[in-house]
Amino acid sequence: MKLVLLRHGESEANFQNYWTGWLDVALTEKGMQQATEAGRKMNEQGLVFDIVYTSVLKRAIKTSQLALEEMNQLYLPVQKTWRLNERHYGALVGKNKTEMKKEYGEEQVKKWRRGYREVPPLVSENHFDRRYDSLDPRLLSHGESLEMTVERVVPLWQDELAPHLLGGKNVLVVGHGNSLRALTKYLEDVPENQLDTIDIPNAQPIQYTLNKELEILGKELL
Repeated sequence: MKLVLLRHGESEANFQNYWTGWLDVALTEKGMQQATEAGRKMNEQGLVFDIVYTSVLKRAIKTSQLALEEMNQLYLPVQKTWRLNERHYGALVGKNKTEMKKEYGEEQVKKWRRGYREVPPLVSENHFDRRYDSLDPRLLSHGESLEMTVERVVPLWQDELAPHLLGGKNVLVVGHGNSLRALTKYLEDVPENQLDTIDIPNAQPIQYTLNKELEILGKELL
């Protein structure tokens, strides 16, 4: 079976270098081109998917649409889930990363970005729209560490992604840098002190080939 992980194309936040988290920002023109190019690469590989998963944030949703259109697979069922959202950066959301280095120091910013259990300053109140209304409020964090992001993503693998793959289906997962890093950590059993070795570039498909026991037979960056 084939499992492909795809991070969204360049977003406005990537371009302007600020923390996004669950903030719903658009793709840049470059990001849209990257998404289409990702679809072309997957099409060249002859990839045919059975189901697609994305976050509920438009930069991932739009990336999935542009890639699938390029592959002539827009008809596929797409499941949108908050579990694939980017890491919730708490009170850092909307803050410029360079400015935060000046204010808090490079070491502290590095801890917020890469420390496995480092929780960012929490936001006092979430201002979410109705896309999260059906969720138990206890599931809605006010700021997440990487560890908490892993704990959010793993149930999606266990409850939905793995059963589809065990059923012989090919799955495309379109998410974000940290949600896909979390999934990669779990799939490859990457030690927490080596998370920096997991590279999830914008709009470059990461293809896994799995056997019937969901053991990884091969991994390729397309």
